[in-house]
Amino acid sequence: MSELLNVPTMAEFMAEGKQPDILFWVGSAGSYDDRAKKITKAFVKILNKAGVNFAVLGTEESSTGDVAKRAGNEFLFQMQALMNIELLNSYEVKRIVTCDPHSFNCLKNEYPSLGGNYEVLHHTQFIKELISSKKLDIKESDYKGKQITFHDPCYLGRANSEYDAPREVLGSLNANLVEMKRSKERALCCGAGGAQMFKEPEKGDKDINELRTEDALKTNPDIIATACPYCMTMMTDGVKVKEQEQKVKVLDIAELIASSQNL
Repeated sequence: MSELLNVPTMAEFMAEGKQPDILFWVGSAGSYDDRAKKITKAFVKILNKAGVNFAVLGTEESSTGDVAKRAGNEFLFQMQALMNIELLNSYEVKRIVTCDPHSFNCLKNEYPSLGGNYEVLHHTQFIKELISSKKLDIKESDYKGKQITFHDPCYLGRANSEYDAPREVLGSLNANLVEMKRSKERALCCGAGGAQMFKEPEKGDKDINELRTEDALKTNPDIIATACPYCMTMMTDGVKVKEQEQKVKVLDIAELIASSQNL
């Protein structure tokens, strides 16, 4: 990528005796998965544009331990969590924002009992804040009149009852937001949650991501919007299986907002 992104680390802030307003928790997918890296970059562009005082842990960031916990390895989860909590507390972190609902759920709901108490926001909640406070001004976007359907990530929606923030952010694009028949608390999982992302599906007559993609395609969308790197993989694969990739794009909300700002 040619343009330079401003991504300071917590260590750099600490060396200057300063504290950022938020810690951006990148997460494993956002760090290593080539498709998810684009979501990370889009969100950083938004943070830079809005003048947000943020930092990342950089090489000090480790997995939240979420996948280990979902796969049943509680011991490994607690090892990961306690190591992360020690680091976060040493930096006196108060507010964390992440693009990954799995990290969001883990940091928000499972770290407090181990001594990690932070205000944790999903990136759609934070982008909503930026728009509401006028730090981000969404003018006429290229998405006006486009048909967009939003797939609710399980760990943002049903696990944490956040249905409004992503829809309000999408609403700022003046696109035509069309709900799938199964949406919000009735939304169907993409199939990646609970560590299922890392194994082959059980035998059946159809993969769950194909079923969810069919739900989305019934709305006749130009764009399937997601807010989770794992949902991104599953829905993109589903669109490819249905041979609709020339017609339908799968994009994260951060990417939609960043491109609407020509970032």
